[in-house]
Amino acid sequence: MTVTWEELGWERLATGVGRCRLPGWDCTAGLVLGAGTALAVDAGSSLAEGARLRARAEELAGGRVTHLALTHPHFDHVLGTPAFAGTQVYAAVGLDAVLAYEREELRLDAIRNGLAVADADESVAALVPPGHLVSGEWTLDLGDGRQALLANVGPGHTAHDLAVLVPGDPEVVFCGDLVEESGEPQAGPDAIPSRWPDALDRLLALGGEDALYVPGHGAVVDAGFVRRQREQLAARFGVS
Repeated sequence: MTVTWEELGWERLATGVGRCRLPGWDCTAGLVLGAGTALAVDAGSSLAEGARLRARAEELAGGRVTHLALTHPHFDHVLGTPAFAGTQVYAAVGLDAVLAYEREELRLDAIRNGLAVADADESVAALVPPGHLVSGEWTLDLGDGRQALLANVGPGHTAHDLAVLVPGDPEVVFCGDLVEESGEPQAGPDAIPSRWPDALDRLLALGGEDALYVPGHGAVVDAGFVRRQREQLAARFGVS
């Protein structure tokens, strides 16, 4: 019997494309199914959560997760990465340096936001920088006509923002925290506010008017929502 996306706790967005909202920080994780391949988008907030996420994704895929794209280097999106050992890991140029040299800052941020110290220590100790760094755009061939476009659209929310476009009907754009629906976009010390509106312009150009835009936190939105959030950010930070 075929198991549906919804039965495994996922939201189906298009054929072979879905996402789930992880507990705790309401972080989105995405999944794109190919032919004997599966691309995960973001890895969760800890090694344990990443392992649970991978198990759920592989049950739905009926095979291994083969690729992982990291949208930006915040703990709730990357600390589960070690659970995806054996996958091809992709990220924006510079995220590798964050994971290699800023581990203590990442660990402390996770603990400040409520991750248990033991979980933070275990997850950070196991981190390995991504093997594939995206400076512009990178097209992944997932087989059977399925492709995913990885686009380095930042900086904005961080200095290393990566979006994932999945062509189809509808097209689906995984935005990371460049877009947030469940609250006002968070601008921490690593944000580049002056460039954030430009990053959202690139997202809109990438997906177009009819795409589904998947925020890093919150419900799926449309192009109109992204455009309004772009204008709000421009006003908030005093940029055009």
